[in-house]
Amino acid sequence: MPQESSHIASDAHRVVVIVDENSNPFELGCATEVFGLRRPELGRDLYDFRLCSPEPRTLMRDGFFTLTGVAGLEAADAADTLIVPNRPDVEVPRRTAVLDAVRRAHARGARLVGFCSGAFTLAEAGVLDGRRATAHWQWADSFRARFPSVRLETDVLFVDDGDILTAAGSAAALDLGLHIVRRDHGAEVANSVSRRLVFAAHRDGGQRQFVERPVPEVPDESLAPVLAWAQEHLDAPLTVSDLAARASVSAATLHRRFQAQLGTTPLAWLTGERLALACRLIERGESRFEAVARHTGLGTAANLRALMRRRIGLTPLQYRHRFGPGAGSMSATR
Repeated sequence: MPQESSHIASDAHRVVVIVDENSNPFELGCATEVFGLRRPELGRDLYDFRLCSPEPRTLMRDGFFTLTGVAGLEAADAADTLIVPNRPDVEVPRRTAVLDAVRRAHARGARLVGFCSGAFTLAEAGVLDGRRATAHWQWADSFRARFPSVRLETDVLFVDDGDILTAAGSAAALDLGLHIVRRDHGAEVANSVSRRLVFAAHRDGGQRQFVERPVPEVPDESLAPVLAWAQEHLDAPLTVSDLAARASVSAATLHRRFQAQLGTTPLAWLTGERLALACRLIERGESRFEAVARHTGLGTAANLRALMRRRIGLTPLQYRHRFGPGAGSMSATR
């Protein structure tokens, strides 16, 4: 079916996905859900989204279906963000035309994104040399052997290395997609997109790719009650000991459960939740950064500033100018 994009403003940030032979349909679906859907609940659409392929007919993974009616590979030359092909046959070289399109996009300053085995495409194109990236843990040894110049991080969900971003696996494509929306449009918009997806609003990229026990063996060991309680009391000076007491376990046990179920530590999770709330308060118009720090349990404006710069890459003032009231309906930075 031909793509419809006439409803998108001509100056909208252009996200283009290259689909190649044997591409994985799940990651293509993730990109479409995050970047390609209309957003009437927001009153505006976030991106101009296109698919392109080097061939008029593209046989998707294992021949499940054939994709037709999308743009030719020349559409990649107009992308502000280019999502590269991923597929399970990682040892098979990518098409020269696809790799050339990736190189051209990188040379003109486009943002590059690889989901799962898409890191192999980026590495083959030579744009990851000396850069940080991640890929699915299953292919870590193969990736390192083929691309020793890439700084591969295998125990994370995704890596944001500025203009090149990579996600470790299928579900992590959604995490990275929401991270990009948050980076482009702020926490409130990213939360709206995640609600429509019925997906976690924010999983930090540094979390592990897999956890020891995805489903708790004993229902009452679930972290859900203590997480919900903590989210309602972020303005309080909560500590790990407070969370452990609420869960009626020792601090050591709480640490083990966080690592097993969430792949992170209680303190890191608590800090991430506080920062997410701080971003929402700034977006809603709170300009007193001391008040933001107080209401989120971050203590002082200086601590808020340091954490935002380290975790988000923007100071509170820069964040307010970009995402606060009056910032306007801005498209992503090209």
